[in-house]
Amino acid sequence: MNNEISEDEDFVELINFIANEHRIPRIFRQRPDYFQCLRDFEFVERFRLSKPAVLYVHDLIRPEIEHPTDRNFAVTSRQMILMTLRYFASGSFLVVCGDFVGVHKSTASRTITRVSRAIARLCSKFIRFPETEEEISVTRQEFYAKCKFPRCIGVIDCTHIKIRSPGGEDAEIYRNRKQYFSFNVQAICNSNLKFINIVARWQGSAHDSTIFNNSAIRGQFERGEMGDSLLIGDSEYPIRPFLLTKLSIASTRAEQLYNESIIRTRNCIERSFGVYKRRFPILSVGINIHVSKVESIIVATAVLHNIAIDLNEIVPNIVQKWKT
Repeated sequence: MNNEISEDEDFVELINFIANEHRIPRIFRQRPDYFQCLRDFEFVERFRLSKPAVLYVHDLIRPEIEHPTDRNFAVTSRQMILMTLRYFASGSFLVVCGDFVGVHKSTASRTITRVSRAIARLCSKFIRFPETEEEISVTRQEFYAKCKFPRCIGVIDCTHIKIRSPGGEDAEIYRNRKQYFSFNVQAICNSNLKFINIVARWQGSAHDSTIFNNSAIRGQFERGEMGDSLLIGDSEYPIRPFLLTKLSIASTRAEQLYNESIIRTRNCIERSFGVYKRRFPILSVGINIHVSKVESIIVATAVLHNIAIDLNEIVPNIVQKWKT
């Protein structure tokens, strides 16, 4: 009897030895608290938002992203949002962003996707087209005060967001006219450079007018839901009763003044895209994750762009002056 027990114990010990021989021991890396160890300007340089702004966003999405327990040294919700912002701010490889917070690259990938989708779901709250008569009136008055163009409610344009090659048979539909892979993103902004509408699902080969013709905002204008309000676009768009573009030939003084006003008004969307891409360099460097996750990152960064404007955040290229 004792011999049988001894043989069983030896067998179990052998199995455990074989099972554990090649197991890689778990390593829990140090996870610094960047809210405490970084000064304000250093924090903005690395995450593109100030500490109060990050905490504001954190409070909005915390119920959706935090883990129910702290078992297995779970990543906290604050660490999750900082990792995602670091990815937006640098466009680095996932392994670099993971090392920045102290997690494996697979954890970094899942976390960035989770946080991006949580922020993107705030789109209806922070990216809103004017709806009430008061909102429409205020938006039109602000455009006229700054650009001297009457009845304007928004400026529309498209910009290309660079991505890595998605591979497969359909990869070439993402290649744009400048010969790199991208998403062609349509946006409408107001005079304060805030996005009030965004469409981020089209491949880089899609033409600006095609995106507009298939957008919900076009239907709203054609149904008369925006009254006599106008959109301002560039020459990529056909002229419509509610969409005006610059005249190709301005022969009279009135036509020249019209073109000057159009140029001043369109400057809003050009500046908006400029600030948007300076704040989140990943949009220019290139989004290097799976193409199915790109749309949520584009919308999430647009939401953060609007939040930054609401909170009067510093434009990124001014951050360097804080040191002097």
